[in-house]
Amino acid sequence: MKKLTSQNPLNLIVLDMAGTTVADGGLVEQAFAAAAQRLGVEPGSADHAGKLDYVRATMGESKISVFRHLFGDEDRAQQANTAFEEAYGELVDGGLINPVPGAREAIEELKAAGRTVVLTTGFARVTQDAILAALGWQDLADLTLCPADAGGRGRPHPDMVLAAFLRTGVVDGVQQSVVAGDTSYDMLSGVRSGAGIVAGVLTGAHDKDQLTRNGATHVLRSVAELPDLVARAEA
Repeated sequence: MKKLTSQNPLNLIVLDMAGTTVADGGLVEQAFAAAAQRLGVEPGSADHAGKLDYVRATMGESKISVFRHLFGDEDRAQQANTAFEEAYGELVDGGLINPVPGAREAIEELKAAGRTVVLTTGFARVTQDAILAALGWQDLADLTLCPADAGGRGRPHPDMVLAAFLRTGVVDGVQQSVVAGDTSYDMLSGVRSGAGIVAGVLTGAHDKDQLTRNGATHVLRSVAELPDLVARAEA
């Protein structure tokens, strides 16, 4: 790995959305409950509880992949995913999401330092766009990616990080990238991509131990601390 210096800058920043830069207050679970009920999963049943536990354990993964695991055949998985995206979109439209405190300022600081910022998600593009619109973030990042933009595979695969690397062309090697997220799958994705920094944040789904076990090089209280971390790593 190249030494991280000001001559070899960490100029590609790949950030997760829900739980990392966006506070959604548990909307994933609410939307899942609506989707599961539409497919006949009875609220309060053991089946519902087991499926919800899996959703919690796989936070950060592409949602269609989660539903393929939970519902088996592709038709039911697609039905569940559509119902989930619709329910989540309605919650977003209801004003139930907010930026993580300091997230917008951190992104602006990173960009002001000449770095390229990419926002990634496990949601479908329609939901990602709804979140960006609700926050007024349509032009905040240099690029936004969902699993479909990277060939269909979401986290824990490295594909979205590598797509960001290829599409932006702002660094010579993927080791000059920084990945930040709130879940174990974010960490695995960053490690598998070869990113120079894989930073876990404590504003979302998983705790310090889970993030560290899955490859976090650093654990931050929030993404607001990321600009300082990146600057220190280069200094």
